[in-house]
Amino acid sequence: MNRIVTIGREFGSGGREFGRRLSEKLGFAYYDQEIISEIAKRTSLSEQYVQAIVEHRPSFSFPIHIGQSFYSLGNPAFEQTMTIYQEQARIITEMAAKSDCVIVGRCADYILKEYKPFRIFIYADMESKMKRCREKGPEDEKLSDKELKQKISGIDKKRSKYYEFYTGHPWGDKLNFDLCINTTQTVIKEMVPVIAKLF
Repeated sequence: MNRIVTIGREFGSGGREFGRRLSEKLGFAYYDQEIISEIAKRTSLSEQYVQAIVEHRPSFSFPIHIGQSFYSLGNPAFEQTMTIYQEQARIITEMAAKSDCVIVGRCADYILKEYKPFRIFIYADMESKMKRCREKGPEDEKLSDKELKQKISGIDKKRSKYYEFYTGHPWGDKLNFDLCINTTQTVIKEMVPVIAKLF
């Protein structure tokens, strides 16, 4: 069976950089935005739309009765949301079956639970996340500290709701991961060689 590493991460914690550097160090395939691109290709939807969907929990306009799913009620928006998630699960499973790989986000740890992936969660304190955001994203340089904190908290809240909706598990719960890494005041590229030794 292929060796698979899944990475969940708080926004601004450096999880994407960590995943990319770890894949390079190990010689594993790396999947992140590629998943979004493939979903868009297979569903004929725009990447921007798919990206928006996979970062949000499906919203409901009215209550769902016990024993009757919203999907069965014929709501087009919800059906499309579920189609995107199902396609995402199919793509991630195909990627895992293809070769050793590192997969960032997308509920991969849950989708691939039968593959027994090594599950990592990356987190950091707010100050460190803000610092990384300002260094990596020019658009964040224009935001006030308050605005940036709200952006980071908002994105993490959406990720949490999305993950919990599809998996039934709390996002970022240490019990659901093999390794949780605090990247506060940490240089990612210096940390990766140490973690790579686990493999």
